[in-house]
Amino acid sequence: MNAVLPGAFTDALARHGDRVAVTDTDTSLSYAELADRARAAAARLAPHGAAGERLRIGFYAANSTDYVVGYLAALFAGAVPFLADSAFGPFELARIAEDCGLDLLVHAPDADVEQVTEQILGAGGEFGGLTVSRVRRFDTAVPPLLPDTEVCRFTSGSTGRPNCIEFSGAAVLAAARNWADGTGLSAQDRIVCLAALSNGLAFNTSLLAAFLPGASLHLSRGLPTASRIVRLLESTGATRLVAFPALYESIVRRSSTGGFAGVRAAISSGAPLRDSVREEFTRLTGVPIHNYYGVAEAGPLTYAVDGAGAGLGAPLPGVEMIADEEGIRVRSESMGSRYLNAPGVFEARIDDRGHYRTGDQGHLRDGVLHLTGRTGRMVNVGGRKIDPIEIAEVLRKAAGVLDVVAFEAEGRHGDPVLAAVLAVEPGPTVQSLRAHCAALLPSFKVPSVLHLVDRIPVNSIGKPSVERLRRLLAEARSN
Repeated sequence: MNAVLPGAFTDALARHGDRVAVTDTDTSLSYAELADRARAAAARLAPHGAAGERLRIGFYAANSTDYVVGYLAALFAGAVPFLADSAFGPFELARIAEDCGLDLLVHAPDADVEQVTEQILGAGGEFGGLTVSRVRRFDTAVPPLLPDTEVCRFTSGSTGRPNCIEFSGAAVLAAARNWADGTGLSAQDRIVCLAALSNGLAFNTSLLAAFLPGASLHLSRGLPTASRIVRLLESTGATRLVAFPALYESIVRRSSTGGFAGVRAAISSGAPLRDSVREEFTRLTGVPIHNYYGVAEAGPLTYAVDGAGAGLGAPLPGVEMIADEEGIRVRSESMGSRYLNAPGVFEARIDDRGHYRTGDQGHLRDGVLHLTGRTGRMVNVGGRKIDPIEIAEVLRKAAGVLDVVAFEAEGRHGDPVLAAVLAVEPGPTVQSLRAHCAALLPSFKVPSVLHLVDRIPVNSIGKPSVERLRRLLAEARSN
């Protein structure tokens, strides 16, 4: 099957040649320069593929122009890029490499990849500040990719490990086109993107979607503090800001108002943004926040054209949405195909009409989506979905732990946080258990709240009572 994405990128890069395509704090590349660098990097990658097999290249790095060059290079070389969250730890990275049969890994030079790689193939050069390493061979069988798969991304899931979503090139292109058309993205737009390109918020709204009309994509390195973001907005003359709710909350807390003169839209997703934060942000900056709803498996689904209104907006082009007592179900042109490393799990979430069960509850009012809760157990913290069963399993391996319940709780600022209540023997401490988690999990999966008890409270049928656990945490905080 002929690949879709190399042609789509080739066309966009050729049409917008001298316009600024992508920048970071160190580099600025025009569309023509991006094409040249990506082609040169592709030539470096191609010889590492086996005859008749598509190279599987993992990307494990923070946002940068080098990341974008490497991503395009993988596509131009006929390889399949696997975009992993750079916040994943060595344990999860090893699982991904083994589960998915990665051949190469593109990573930061100082990344902790020793468990996964066996040979450095190149550093610098066409890949700038990134390193390309060969992934060591595992004894497990390599699962075959679907013939039309062109990109793979990851999400936490019910398997207790990152699920690898296969996307066809047609689905990725549809996501980009429908986002650009549905949100009015144009060549005059300058997008400051603060979400990781491996995450759906950035991948769907700020990569191919930006390049199709000839917009400019501006990436930030380092911790996205409110003051750093204001400087970036000022230096780029940004018209769009793409970020998770936590950044908007930070700007509101610090009353940061500079840099927003040219920004027409701020886009938020990944977790619900409180109305009070949205309203205060707009009051401070004059910029409306446009909510966006999407799920990793189905792509971008809604967009709030009216940034002043409540809700998550109306369905984007190419999206069919049902909201009833069974929860929110969607069918989109940008849907993934399956989980490469979890056979049958994705398929089990598709109903008999081809709609994906999102696990969210809500309703459509006057065509606008409003979320009301979750039908599943996943915890959404800062835009990343976390499986609490995975966290509980890790904590149960710590010495002296008898039982664990991990769940979503309310943080000090009213935002959702991951909490765990543990029944323990004498000996374990909050500090020792936090260190245990940090050794096995990426930082965003380490529970913000750890509470130790003699026994987990249960309900009338013997199951842990999350309601009573939340009360325990509230009482502990007030003491």
